[in-house]
This record gives sequence, C-alpha cells and structure tokens, in this order.
Amino acid sequence: MIIESYSAQDTYDLGKKLGKEVKEGQVFCLDGDLGVGKTVFTKGLAQGLGIEEPIQSPTFTIVREYEEGRLPFYHFDVYRIGDVEEMDEIGYEDYVYGGGVCLIEWANLIEEILPDHYTKIEILKNLEKGFDYREIRIEEI
Repeated sequence: MIIESYSAQDTYDLGKKLGKEVKEGQVFCLDGDLGVGKTVFTKGLAQGLGIEEPIQSPTFTIVREYEEGRLPFYHFDVYRIGDVEEMDEIGYEDYVYGGGVCLIEWANLIEEILPDHYTKIEILKNLEKGFDYREIRIEEI
C-alpha cells in the first residue's frame, strides 16, 4: 500500500491511525533517510496507543520503553548498532517476542534478526512534489 503525505501532520495522523489499530506483538520496521519524518510517524503511533509522555528518538540508547498506553511500546533506533550481537545485549528478543508493540527505526541494518512477520514502513521524499511531500509505503512481511 502506498500513502501520500503532504505534511508532517498527515504523517503523524497516519501513525496515530495505525496506533489505534495495532495488536499485541506487532512489529513495525521503519526505514527512510534522515529528516523524512520517522520520529513524527512514531509520535503519532504512540499517541494512537494512548501514550501521552513525550516521544524521543532513542538514537544513543537504542531502545526506549513506554508502558503507559493500552499496550507497552518499545521504540528502537538501531542506526548506531555496530554489530547485531549488540541487540542480544539489550534483550532484543524479549521485546520483539513479548506482549508489546515494537517500532524499529533503521531496521534494514538488522534484517538478519527481524521476526518472520512484521510491518515494513518506508518513508520517501519526492521534492518534485513539494518539500513536505512523503510517499509512505506499507507492506506486510
């Protein structure tokens, strides 16, 4: 499925819609260049889960946990992972195969350890259609 976003609000609203529909154990793998709106999408997803606290990118901590919503939410940013073995050290499998919802930014960097089933979301810019335009591709794997 391809969804067109013409503003940060559109991207946020899509995340929020998915967050309201998300089920326990669901994993989202989010990819896109720096500055395309991955964090905006994630904030919307968290809002849809009922999480009110501020969502921050876990760039230097690898994972942030949010427990206050209708399901636990685990937000990963694996951009700085040097080796997939680092994921074992933080308890990756406990998060991904647990009872919460996971969103993994830069998931393409850890493809070999992704679960068999996940929702792949790719956010792409197309400056010919405008500075704020994004093409958001969603695919069930």
